[in-house]
Parts: sequence; C-alpha cells; structure tokens
Amino acid sequence: MEQKDYILREIEKMAAILGAIRQKLFGGSDNLSLSVEKQFEDTKDMLLNEAGFDLEKFMLLDKAEGNAYLSGIKGLSVENIELLAECVAGLGSGGKSDAFRLYYEKALQLYDYCNDKSKTFSLEREERIEAIRKMLSYN
Repeated sequence: MEQKDYILREIEKMAAILGAIRQKLFGGSDNLSLSVEKQFEDTKDMLLNEAGFDLEKFMLLDKAEGNAYLSGIKGLSVENIELLAECVAGLGSGGKSDAFRLYYEKALQLYDYCNDKSKTFSLEREERIEAIRKMLSYN
C-alpha cells in the first residue's frame, strides 16, 4: 500500500510540474517580459531538477534509446508524457529551422510512445499528432 501511495504522489508531482511548465510556455501574463531563451532555459532546468527529465539528452537519443530513457523515469504516466509532448512541440513552434523541426519530431516520438503504452484511444492525442504532422509538412 505504501508503494502505491508513493507512486501516486510521484505521478501527481510530475503532472503538477508539467502543468507549470506548460503554463510558463503558453500562458500567464507574468511571463510576457521574459525572453524566449530565458523561458526555454527555465523550462529545461525545471524538467531536469523537478522531474528528472534531461531534455537535451532526450533530444540527442534515437527513438529506441529515447523510449528506453522514458521508461526509466519513475512517475511518468501517459498523461504526463502527453503534457511533455505538448511542451516539446511548443518549443518547436518558434521557427522553421532544422533545430525547431527536431522538436516537432521528438513530440511525435513522445505521442507514439503514449500510443504504445496507453490502453485507450485518444482522439485529442490523434488530433495533436495530425497537427504536428501538418506543421512538419509545411516546413
């Protein structure tokens, strides 16, 4: 019972962290004065320090290594990974270079991982995947 409670608390903590990152990236009037680079660095630091997720490392891994890395992080649920994918796609929405394209591709990888791990079909997830694919085809 203690193990289950611990895991639930860790999952809730991860969801709160990813929610805060999403809010920092996509909303909140207090963030308007911050530069994009500062927001990006703050997001990377928050992911690493609070969730144990190294975004820079993940960006360098291929699909198999990335999936293994994700499965090794305790507290990541399908919902948390979807939030993470949304954040990563948001980081890619800043431009059209190959670097930004990589963020979209990694977001797709995260969504594919969710589809593999989830026991339910998500229409919202599929809509996000389709939107990212359209962005990739335009760039």
